Order: sequence, then structure tokens, then C-alpha cells
Amino acid sequence: MLRPATRACFISVRSFSSFNFLPSRNEPNNLLNNVRVLSSRGQLQEALSLLYKSPLELHCPQTYAALFHECARHGYLQQGLRLHHFMLAHFPGSTSDLIVNNHLINMYSKCGYLEYARQLFDGMLERNVVSWTALVSGYAQCGRSVECFGLFSSMLVECRPNDFAFTSVLSSCDYLRGKQVHSLALKMGLDASVYVSNALINMYSRSYKIDEAWTLFNSMGYWTLVSWNSIISGFQLAKLGMQAIGVFAKMHHEGIGFDRATLLSVFSSLCEGSNIDIDSGLQFCFQLYCLSVKTGFIFEVEVATAFMKAYSDLGGDVSEFYHFFLETNCSQDIVFWTSMITAFAERDPAEAFFLYRQLLREDLTPDGYTFSIILKACAGFVTVQHALAIHSQIIKYGFEDQMVLKNALIHAYARCGSIALSRQVFEEMGCRDVVSWNSMLKAYGLHGKANEAVQLFQQMDIKPDPTTFVAVLSACSHCGLVEEGIEIFNSMFKNHGIVPQLDHYACIVDILGRAGRIIEAKELISRMPMEPDFVVWSALLGSCRKHGETHLAKIAVAKLKEMEPKNSLGYVQMSNIYCSGGSYNEAGTIRKEMNGSGVKKEPGLSWIEVGNKVHEFASGGRHHPQREAICTKLEELIGKLKEIGYVPEISLALHDIEEEHKLEQLFHHSEKMALVFAIMNEGNLHCRGGAIRIMKNIRICLDCHNFMKLASDLLQKEIVVRDSNRFHHFKNKVCSCNDYW
Repeated sequence: MLRPATRACFISVRSFSSFNFLPSRNEPNNLLNNVRVLSSRGQLQEALSLLYKSPLELHCPQTYAALFHECARHGYLQQGLRLHHFMLAHFPGSTSDLIVNNHLINMYSKCGYLEYARQLFDGMLERNVVSWTALVSGYAQCGRSVECFGLFSSMLVECRPNDFAFTSVLSSCDYLRGKQVHSLALKMGLDASVYVSNALINMYSRSYKIDEAWTLFNSMGYWTLVSWNSIISGFQLAKLGMQAIGVFAKMHHEGIGFDRATLLSVFSSLCEGSNIDIDSGLQFCFQLYCLSVKTGFIFEVEVATAFMKAYSDLGGDVSEFYHFFLETNCSQDIVFWTSMITAFAERDPAEAFFLYRQLLREDLTPDGYTFSIILKACAGFVTVQHALAIHSQIIKYGFEDQMVLKNALIHAYARCGSIALSRQVFEEMGCRDVVSWNSMLKAYGLHGKANEAVQLFQQMDIKPDPTTFVAVLSACSHCGLVEEGIEIFNSMFKNHGIVPQLDHYACIVDILGRAGRIIEAKELISRMPMEPDFVVWSALLGSCRKHGETHLAKIAVAKLKEMEPKNSLGYVQMSNIYCSGGSYNEAGTIRKEMNGSGVKKEPGLSWIEVGNKVHEFASGGRHHPQREAICTKLEELIGKLKEIGYVPEISLALHDIEEEHKLEQLFHHSEKMALVFAIMNEGNLHCRGGAIRIMKNIRICLDCHNFMKLASDLLQKEIVVRDSNRFHHFKNKVCSCNDYW
């Protein structure tokens, strides 16, 4: 029998052991399990605290790997960095563990810290397919396609890529590189992988090679939901709405379920620019809406927004639209109201504003996102009144310090014609992000203030992004700052590490071409590291029109027809070039070809706001109730302008017709009609600073440009015309663009 003292001592030791104060062989596993349980519940901070407080002898590589995995999954970079530093300081042995290093590379890659990931990768003594794939995936996710493809190529020397590596590299491949990867997958027998096939379909779709994507889809042994979604998305990207609907109908007929991504693609395939007719589109849109209600997807913001955009693009009646909205039983949900406003923000700003007022009548409080969307709608109005009203409400509801809204205000004020208000918002910002700077740069470019744009660019105190260079290069092209533009273009990669993309090349082609250096512009296109797109060739064609360069114009037009056969731009510009040179027979041939191909030219329209109502004018003032009075007043104005030097540019008339009819055609352009209507209703104009403000959907012609310059002097008023490209501020016979547009 134990003595009492001995027995007490034994009990004490056993008690301590039962409370886990002494480590056992299983305790590292217990710590790992506890960390995993906490992480799986979303309690990552608690899991990290548990690790930091536990004895170091309980730490093992698997525990660190599990935590790095969770940091990567949730994007918790700062927690991951701290954990990495802790591991290096207290558990240096884990730095040679392959699994831990792979998880570290994955974490840094997913969080966008590719330099850290690459440094770790290059220092590894041992690497496997997971190491390579994690880094390849990181480059792909960050859009660094050249490095992604290069790393994948290097991987082939050391190990055999798996299907996930193929999927990652294909997500960043252009068509030519994608074809190479496809060939390699065939060689290695990985083309049978449904994941690789899905990635290939996406790659071909992004490259607008929908025929190849469709062939691949049909050759697959079986399809996952991702496969169906990928091919539907491909048809949607190619603006082949009928085909996208056909695939969805087949999918639904075969009893295959769909998800949110499916609905987003199918609704988007019904939007403007697709090959579906209005009646069929509306019918299918309604059927798809019913399916969305039945499955509950309509209550997701993205799906509701996609439906609303499709329905509005198809010309659906707003009263029906509002009825559908009320049927969702979400009339008290600010998110759904915002979705409905979003659908109209760009297409029909007036309807968007009407819905915003309805929202307020429902006693709902707008949030920051609602204000950002309605400001986008304000950018579509002729005058600045609506933007000012929304600005006051932003202050009223306490959102004035939100950077996103300040950026939206800069954009809205600029688009409504007030560069002064844009500058005021920008200068009053206590803190600015890259969007703030980009918005102000775009505002200066839009109003022909290229020197101010270049100066602002030089003052940037944060790293510019690709959009920054598009904004400042566009400003240079509008005002003829050729050498400055070339210098900025050359500095992109040299000074900022930004590789020029198609938009940047389009800007520099425009800069050179407008300045008459068209041969240089064409040579630059031939040296581009990627295939020129529609915008690049359009920039060259615009320069050819400006300088009467017929030969290169024909090359550009051929390219534009090949890319977008139904787009009227190439036909119209070529016809203008011929007409300007007096070659009316050739111009007539172009028009016949255009009509024979079923290509429709966008009609010239102008808008002006009078008495809280927006008035629309087409050429000749058709459909306007005061047409006769406007035409009479216009004739009087033209007579007075001729006395001070106005000479109609009849060479610009698009038809080989009698001179009298040419003059009538020029005199009745929509912006001239809008100006006269403004003069007739001067007392009801919303004139900020006494200016007459006109908005036009296409580029202002040379004759109207000359007309407005002289009219501003005769009327002693500033006339502001916003066309499809920029603002023209006419005052005292001078335009802000200095006749360079």
C-alpha cells in the first residue's frame, strides 16, 4: 500500500497529465486537427492564434501548410506574410519542406505577390508538378500571359504538366499560343480531359474562333455544366445569340441543370448587337425570366441585372418591365432597385432617372452603389443639372467621402460638359487612387485640354496603370501633341513596366495619322506584336479620311469589313473620302455595295434640353412638331452667317446631286436644327455660364464645325457640342479643338 504522501504525489502527476499540460506523441496531430477544424469554420485568426501560443515542439510542416492553404483560399495576404516570417524565425527546418513551399507559392500567387512566389520557386532545391502549376496559375490569374506561357514552356523540360497546368496556361493564351498548347495536349493525350477541353473552348471563344470551339465541343466524350456554359458564353461573345439560345434549349431539353453563369451568358446573348430579331428575343427573354423565377435565380443581383439589360436592349416596354420587377416581391430591396436602374443607366438615362425618383418615393435609402450607377446615367444627359442634383443628395445621405463616388462625379461632370466642376471635385479630394487620376486625365482629353492632361500625368504620385496611358495618349491625339505622345508611349515599358496593348497602339496610330504621318502609322501597325483590331484599323482609316489618302484607306476598309461585315464605318468613311475628292462614281459604288450587304448607317441625331425636356432632332428636323418654324429660322441664320464669311462645304455632301440639294442637305444637319431650336427657346434653356449645349451621337462634320464657330460670334454665346468623340467649345469664331479633330 502506498503511503498517503506518495499516493497524493501520484494523483497529482496523473491529474496534470489528464489536463494535457505534458506533451504526448499525438499532440502535434492534435494541434494540426484543431487548426484544420477552426480554419474550416472560417475562424482563421483563431487558428493562427492557437499556433502562435502553442509550444514550438508541437509545430510540424503539415500545420503550416494547412494555414498557408487557408490564407490562399481567403486571400489573407497579411496574415500569410506574418505566418511566413514567424515560421522562418521559429521553425526554419520547414523551409526545405516541398509541401510547405508549394503552399507558399500558391498563397503568394493567388494574392498577386508574384515576385515573392517566383523568388521562392527559384530558390527551391526540389520542385514537382505542383510547384510549377501553382506559379503558372498565378501568372495566368494576374494576366501576365507572356510570363505564364514562358514558365509553362520551361516546365516541359523538368516535368510532365498535368491537366490543371494546361487549364491555367490556356486561360491566358491568345489564339496562336493556344493552338500550340492544344497540339501539345493532343500529343500527351490530355485532350481527353474534360478540364482541358473546357479551357480550350474558352480560349477559342475569347479569340473569336467560335467554329473551332464548336467543333471541339461536339468531339467531347461527355460534357460537364462548365462545358455547356463555355460554349454558350462563346456564342455570346461572338454575338451569335440564336446559336447560344439553341444550345441552351438543347441543354434544357435533355434535362441538364443550369446555374447562375448559364443564365448570365444566355441573357447577355440577347443584348444589343446580337443576331437575334426583336420579337423572338423578347419571347425567349420572357421564357428565360420565368425559368429564373421558378428556380429562384432571379433574386440574385447579377441575374436580375442581366435580365433587365436584355429586356431593355430588346426594346421591352418600361411599364411591363416595372411589372416584372414588382412580381419579384422585392420592391423594398435597394439592391433590386439598383439593378433595374443599372439596366437603363447607359441605354436610356431618362428612364434610369425616373426609376431613381420612384425609389425615393418608396422611402428607400440609396446606398453608395446606387449613387455610382445613377451618376453613370447623369453622364448621358446634355446638361449638368442632374449631376448637380445627385451630388447634393450624396452629401445629404453622408456619402460625400466615398472615393468611388468622387471618381464617378469627376466622370459625370466632364461628360455633361463642365470640366471646371470635374477639376473642383478632383482638387478637393483628400486621397486619390489611380481611378481618380485616370478620370481627370480622361476629362481633360474629352475637352481638348491635352497640355493640362500631360502636366497632370507628370504630377501623378501613384503608379499609373494601362488605362492611365490610354487616357493621356488619347488627349495627345486630340490636340496634335505628337512628340509628347510618342515619348509617353515609349516610356510605358521602359519607365513603368507596362507592356503596350491594342488600345495603346490605337492611340499612337491615331497620333501619327492625324499629324499626317500616315506611312509611319501603317508601319507601326505592321510591327505590332499582336494582331491589330477594329479600333486600330479605324484609327488609320480616320487619318486617311482627314488627309485624303485613298490607297491606305482601301486597305483599312478591307480589314474592317473582314472583322465586322455589318459595321457601316468603313463604307461611310470611304464614301466620304471619295466625295471629298470629287469621285462621286466611286462613292456611289460604295453606297450600292453597302446597301447590297444590308449594312445600315447610324443616323445623325442631336439632343438639346429645353424646359426640363430633352428634344431630339434628326437630319432635316423630321418628326419634330415645330419643324417648319425651325427651318424658317435656320434660313434666316444662314443668311446672316454668309454675310460674315460662312461658305458651305458642299464637297462633303454624300451624294452626286444638284448643288441646291447638296446645300439643303448640309443646312438641315441635326445639330444646326438643335441650335436654332435653342435660340427660339432661349428663356427655357438650362444654360450654365450662358452656354448652349448640344449632344450629338456621331462625329460633327466640317461644315457644321465652321457653322458653329461663326454662329458663336454672331450670337455672342458659347456653343458646346458633345459629339461621339469629344467636346467642342465654340466661342468668338474659335473652337477649343483648334480645328484638330
